[in-house]
Amino acid sequence: MTAPIFLPSNQPADRFYRGGGKIRAFRGTAAAGERVPEDWVGSTTTLFGESALGLSELAAGRLLREEISADPGAWLGPEHVARYGADTMLLVKLLDAGQRLPVHLHPEQAFAAEHLGRRHGKAEAWYILEGGSVHLGFTRDISSEELRRWVDGQDVEAMLAAMHLVEVNPGDSVYVPPGCPHAIGSGIFLVEVQEPEDLSILLEWKDFAIEGTTQGHLGLGFDTALQATDTGALSASGVDALVVRGGTGEATLADGSRSYFRAERTDVDGAAVLEPGFSVLVVLDGSGTLSTADGAWPLAAGDTVLLPFSAGELEISGTLSLVRCRPPQP
Repeated sequence: MTAPIFLPSNQPADRFYRGGGKIRAFRGTAAAGERVPEDWVGSTTTLFGESALGLSELAAGRLLREEISADPGAWLGPEHVARYGADTMLLVKLLDAGQRLPVHLHPEQAFAAEHLGRRHGKAEAWYILEGGSVHLGFTRDISSEELRRWVDGQDVEAMLAAMHLVEVNPGDSVYVPPGCPHAIGSGIFLVEVQEPEDLSILLEWKDFAIEGTTQGHLGLGFDTALQATDTGALSASGVDALVVRGGTGEATLADGSRSYFRAERTDVDGAAVLEPGFSVLVVLDGSGTLSTADGAWPLAAGDTVLLPFSAGELEISGTLSLVRCRPPQP
């Protein structure tokens, strides 16, 4: 297995928030409907509480997760396997916010291990394709009692008023550390790179198609789940440290994200060579050719391509822009 794999859309249906038509327009073919706002790309992760939903299938119904488990060295590389085993350490999504997402957060690794028996928490970062407004972190210290009153009373206005409102544009990225409350604004389209878990704690669910009192706390109850929230004040300089404006290469994402994952924007006008490594390519615009020692394949905007370590060195030629999403450095 050395050839790149061009992945079809993988869109779990009936999500609790609305999508738009941007994934379908970007990819050319994708699911239609109001509640398919995400495309899980190269996924070895299931939705929380599900046994298979969310997993990427390869040809003939084979699951990517099973293929990697059967030959992790070829897929992930010997250095990766020596440090992380057969864990890809990565999940990539396309996300089309047809409405503002609710205020929520994701737990960090130690919390997820202690309370949920999971290897990962959920750090994430967004590479913005179409911009808008996002809410990120609290502007002041919030007591646990105040947070609980907001959640129990679904005082969404108070929550949003206490958060930073950040405008993001195409080419920007935002790193969201575990524990940081956040909400993606309506109309935003992005590539999300994250730890390979589906762990969300809802602070808001009013007017969304989910019953947060029973489904918003990962089965832990809010007494426990809300302990995962970073209630400290995020300073203006702290926000600036999470947001990268127009970054490329290794500077595409904020420095703090690199222990969790990598994502690098590359603009090609002619040819570029990429080092070997398990990764997901998302072609943003333009067209060109992907070449390995085994052959050449056309690339076009909207393609999502899974690259095993065994594909070796990669040459990209043409005029195009892409984001390469990768696990952390072994």
